[in-house]
Amino acid sequence: MAAVHVVMLPWLAFGHMIPFLEFSKALAKAGVRVTYVSTPRNIKRLPHIPEGLKGAVEFVALPLQAVDGLPDGAEATVDIPMDKIQYLKVAYDLLKESFRQLVLARSADWIITDFVADWTVDVSQECSIPLISFSVYTAAAVCFLGPPKYLTGEGQKELRGTPESLTHAPEWFGFKSAVAFRPFEAAGLHSVFYGNNASGRSDAERVAKVHKGSRLCCIRSCMEYEGEFIELFERISDKPMIPVGILAPEQDQEKSGTAEGSWAEIFKWLDQQDPKSVIFVGFGSEHKFTKEQVFEIAFGLELSRLPFLWALRKPDWAVEDSDALPMGFMERMQGKGIVSFGWAPQLEILAHPSIGGSLFHSGWGSIIETLQHGHSLVVLPFIVDQGLNARQLAAKGLAIEVERNEDGSFTREGVAKALRDAMVEEKGKGIRVGARKAAAVFGDWKLHQEHYIGEFAEYLTNESTDK
Repeated sequence: MAAVHVVMLPWLAFGHMIPFLEFSKALAKAGVRVTYVSTPRNIKRLPHIPEGLKGAVEFVALPLQAVDGLPDGAEATVDIPMDKIQYLKVAYDLLKESFRQLVLARSADWIITDFVADWTVDVSQECSIPLISFSVYTAAAVCFLGPPKYLTGEGQKELRGTPESLTHAPEWFGFKSAVAFRPFEAAGLHSVFYGNNASGRSDAERVAKVHKGSRLCCIRSCMEYEGEFIELFERISDKPMIPVGILAPEQDQEKSGTAEGSWAEIFKWLDQQDPKSVIFVGFGSEHKFTKEQVFEIAFGLELSRLPFLWALRKPDWAVEDSDALPMGFMERMQGKGIVSFGWAPQLEILAHPSIGGSLFHSGWGSIIETLQHGHSLVVLPFIVDQGLNARQLAAKGLAIEVERNEDGSFTREGVAKALRDAMVEEKGKGIRVGARKAAAVFGDWKLHQEHYIGEFAEYLTNESTDK
């Protein structure tokens, strides 16, 4: 019997494309054939498929059409400022016909889609190929948005008509929860999620359509971490939610070159530090930092008096790397901490025995990578679901969130205090213990691959045979 064939279509953001790729590789290990669809430039930037899976996972590139307002060569959110993302959605929507032709030509058994591609619902129905939505967000974040009746129309206007409505747990939770946005987070997110854009519809409308048109929702999570929210989704929704495990990336598949040049020296420095003593600082590339934000983080690291390794992408406002940091900072931190600009081998860094904590944005992917190793978490959220993730972690006793002012600003003193509490002070002892316990779940390959992925692959095979 031929292997069941799945076509994967992620949104054009690396925070989506990478989990979809990990999902593809995990399914391939379980005997599922996967076609992974994205754009030419994005496919070139994604990690290579491991040799042993090359026959089971295939990249297919669909070029984007030129769109007014979208800069030439932009194929992912990282390539453009926030206000241009709406034009990327316009270009993405124009992939519909070429995607339809692809799934028919390849005789796909299933389509697994992201929430942005609501037009896959039409393709699914036209081609009689069942659709599954895959969420790269936590179940808590998905439940916070609520069922479709509260995403659009009168339901949305009644219960989610203002930014303030996002600052407390929704009534459908049915239990007390700290999972909610701060006012400074809610203001921008409400207009982005519920407001129209150049594509002619809101993100909320896209989520609602994909939800209604999918057979089920699968999610990058597990019952051990947030079983209460996975069960809640099924109570408030007319669709089942199947957790497929955390889909942790594998270290040996990351870019090579860490044994040479500056990274060889950095790892030599890490080798000389005490076990679990160093803070890794990394915020990715999606949030565009202001000068004040970068400087407050830098001064906070200095005030903490803790050894650190900071992977920093040079901000647009800095001409040279040195412009991105306070004057004299590198000289004062000589031997105490390292700032490395550009790409960093994050998985290898987090696996190093001298790393004991991480200061980061609380994106779900980075949470997974960090908790695998039982590190203490210090979170400073900025965009999308990061605020919800931070509250969920703090409520579980797994993280300390940097204190913020009402306008969302933060201080060097707040950064330093959060770092010291998490790493060395008595106040953070529970965080350190909790992180070590979490590692037993997040680092359990057998649980996530054999149990969660294995069961989902079996479902795909059985349902494909029956359809």
